[in-house]
Amino acid sequence: MKGFKILCLFFAVCLVSCSEYDTKQPAEDKGRGKLFIIGGGSRPDSLMDRMISEAGLYNGGYMVILPMSSELPDSAIIWTSEQLYRMGVENIAGYNFLHDEEPKMEWVDSIRHASLIYITGGDQNRFMDIVHKTEIESAIIEAWKNGAMIAGTSAGAAVMSKKMITGDEKFYPEYRTTPRTIEAENVLISNGLGFLDNVIIDQHFVWRSRYNRLLSLIIEYPDHTGIGIDESTAILVNGSDAEVVGASQVVVFSNSEKSYHEEGGKLGAKNIVLDIYLPGEIFSIK
Repeated sequence: MKGFKILCLFFAVCLVSCSEYDTKQPAEDKGRGKLFIIGGGSRPDSLMDRMISEAGLYNGGYMVILPMSSELPDSAIIWTSEQLYRMGVENIAGYNFLHDEEPKMEWVDSIRHASLIYITGGDQNRFMDIVHKTEIESAIIEAWKNGAMIAGTSAGAAVMSKKMITGDEKFYPEYRTTPRTIEAENVLISNGLGFLDNVIIDQHFVWRSRYNRLLSLIIEYPDHTGIGIDESTAILVNGSDAEVVGASQVVVFSNSEKSYHEEGGKLGAKNIVLDIYLPGEIFSIK
């Protein structure tokens, strides 16, 4: 890939495919990559610098931006690229796959060999509707298994876990940024990319007071840990360790005693553990 450059603003893709895509040949697991999960909001240069450094982009390689969560995907690519170009990242590709089109295999192959894959904010359901059970999803997962970093903000954070918060409520269909109740079967979940099996990610967490949503889920799914990431903040996941990076806090709920009580639709539980982590602190993801 030496000398490779992609001008993503015009989608001029110059990457030469390294190998043919074959769904029958699973990727060799050479050591899983890292996750950089941003809770949304502004993305200071210091936050993005950590992402770039951990992905090794200052030493070569290239990144792919996937904007399908956004209502304005072309603009999402441009806005993200402008910051990263300014910070010294040169090799950037942006691929806006469409729901009703067969994915371009040269784009899929580019994803598979990227050093960093970045998923923008927007609507996580829109993103997963396009990629779930496709060559795109397989390529993202294969890249991670072969050592690439997968990063995302807001909706791009929600898709990281196997159980993905959709943002919708069953009993209150009108969208609310802050869920107001702790009720059984109210918070709707769907399929995410599945990098984190026993974790549910929530975003914009402290700023939008989304405690009720995550509490509901760890009561209903007690074998899962709930991780709420605030704005302008990320967790860097490397193996089973998660480091807090950025400006604010990460809130972690666990229901280790698998406590569950339901009455009249309202949920109750005892001895829920709450931890609040600050930038620089590291906690374990089991």
